[in-house]
Amino acid sequence: MANRRLSCGLDVCYVPDLADSLHSATFAGYDFVAAPIIHPRNKRELLHGKAKERQNPLTRSDIVLSGQDWSNLVVAKFSPYLDVDSKNDNVRQRSQRALEQEIQYAAHLGVPAVMLPPLFGWQPNLARYVYSRVKAAAMFQGSFQIWVRIPMQAPSHFGKEWLHRSNGNDSSDDPDDYGEDTWQWWHFFRSICDTHRKVGVALELASDLPVEEVIARWLGEPVRCLIVPTSIFLTNRKGFPVLSKPHQAVVQRFYSQDTQMLITGNVRHHDIKLYQQYMDFLWQNQPPEDLVTKFARGYEDYLQCPLQPLMENLEAQTYEIFEKDPVKYTEYQKAIYHAILDKVPFEEKDTKILVLMVVGAGRGPLVRAALRAAESADRRIKVYAVEKNPNAIVTLLSSKVEEWGDSVTVVSSDMREWDPPEKADILISELLGSFGDNELSPECLDGAQKFLKDDGVSIPESYTSHISPIQSPKLHCEVKVCKERDRGLRLGNAFETPYVVRLHNKVELAPPVPLFTFNHPNMDKVIDNTRFKSVSFQIDIDSVLHGFAGYFNTVLYKNIVLSIVPKTHSHGMFSWFPMYFPIRNPINLVKGCNVEVHFWRRVSTRNVWYEWCVTQPEVTTIHNINEIGRASCRERV
Repeated sequence: MANRRLSCGLDVCYVPDLADSLHSATFAGYDFVAAPIIHPRNKRELLHGKAKERQNPLTRSDIVLSGQDWSNLVVAKFSPYLDVDSKNDNVRQRSQRALEQEIQYAAHLGVPAVMLPPLFGWQPNLARYVYSRVKAAAMFQGSFQIWVRIPMQAPSHFGKEWLHRSNGNDSSDDPDDYGEDTWQWWHFFRSICDTHRKVGVALELASDLPVEEVIARWLGEPVRCLIVPTSIFLTNRKGFPVLSKPHQAVVQRFYSQDTQMLITGNVRHHDIKLYQQYMDFLWQNQPPEDLVTKFARGYEDYLQCPLQPLMENLEAQTYEIFEKDPVKYTEYQKAIYHAILDKVPFEEKDTKILVLMVVGAGRGPLVRAALRAAESADRRIKVYAVEKNPNAIVTLLSSKVEEWGDSVTVVSSDMREWDPPEKADILISELLGSFGDNELSPECLDGAQKFLKDDGVSIPESYTSHISPIQSPKLHCEVKVCKERDRGLRLGNAFETPYVVRLHNKVELAPPVPLFTFNHPNMDKVIDNTRFKSVSFQIDIDSVLHGFAGYFNTVLYKNIVLSIVPKTHSHGMFSWFPMYFPIRNPINLVKGCNVEVHFWRRVSTRNVWYEWCVTQPEVTTIHNINEIGRASCRERV
């Protein structure tokens, strides 16, 4: 929280003097104002009529504020009477020309964002116009965000404030023509705009909140601003404005997304600044961030290519980040401790020496965990630290000289090629990736299990990948615009590869289910690490499928488990972010439908890769067929 602050604006409806209104708002603690770009009375006759020939200025001059103030402190609101979807041709054409004037003037001013009049129902013409503007941004100067104002949930009977937009809407549309799921309005609008990243939501709260599923779905949308009407504030015993507990909870959930706030409505308490002070109070009193959130700050929804430690040597900074995990190595040490105790009974503790092999030792955190576990168990051990990275070997040898002495033997070799002088009682590794097996742990450990004695133990002993369907327009846009060459992809194949990502602006459409499981040591007569599985999910709310989140959990030893599956996530562990498996074309889902997806783990003589496709409710092509997504997906030497 130290480096983050609340951004809270004030919606001003009538602005006789913009500079004075802006000064008053900033003096009250607000960070910006949302103001009409055109005076509410300046309803232009752009087709015919006497007003068309008048030489009066369109609106206030741009010199009333400095360029810096325009570009940082003002969100421009378009005229509320604009109705580019009207069935009346004159109204529609006049609205289109007026909207063109206003959007060009907003571009001239350089404002950071513009807010459309309240959206109601299906408005394809407005969506087409917005999409044409954001696609041609360079041609009309501006590159601002476009905020689509939408209520979180429509009232049971549409009020005139939404249907007629409170200022004399000329539309004769029947309110009964529109459904009450306002998310559907937004989804229709953004679909026409091709889910463009410049188009976001200004979401308005109401006194009545929707059910949890609706709130969670909005949390997966690009909500740029949460509009909080003064009418929903209560008054506490001291006369100050407060929100109800349910409203507080909703606001704080949007705080976690760094959503801006916008206070709108009449002053119903002593001073307008009291609303900003209360919103800031809620911001300052958010629950403290856990270690994972602090660690991931700045990496939310940032696409990363999975590590390939078998093909590439990791850098010192990567080792350092993983070694800071306060949970992983503590649990590994606990697992090693119990395995040692099970292997060496008390009466043999002074005579029996266990052989431990740490394969993929890196810079030695598991070696240290093993030595500490042996010390706690009061047992004697001999450790082999096997590592193929010659740069990490330097660190291991230094640690041997300075800390470990003869209790550790450092081996510079690929674990699959090394010929050990003796067999191990316990084989220890941390070759797991964000999807469990995606960093070739099965292939590496199958090759190294020849080191184990017949009664030997592997830590970890098993791991299982999990998947769940997710809705995330943000991630879909990130994949669309990602530069293939920067991520080692063949051109046009950004949707043909999984990514490691700190999932943030998303909604999980169904709980994760298990996918592939691997056990070690692998006792199969013929070892085959290819996999195929079909899984199905039932969807509980109208939504959009943008891909699948991938997680894993692992059993280190007996009941000692590490997990990044959301419901069983190891508290405080940040070594792994989830995986994201995108689909090229989003799929519309309706409540009660099933999503069926098929996953393959494919293995060739040199590479391992995943393929996936959806067959319900729509059929997609197989993604990443024959590893087309990445030029060298996973190399097997």
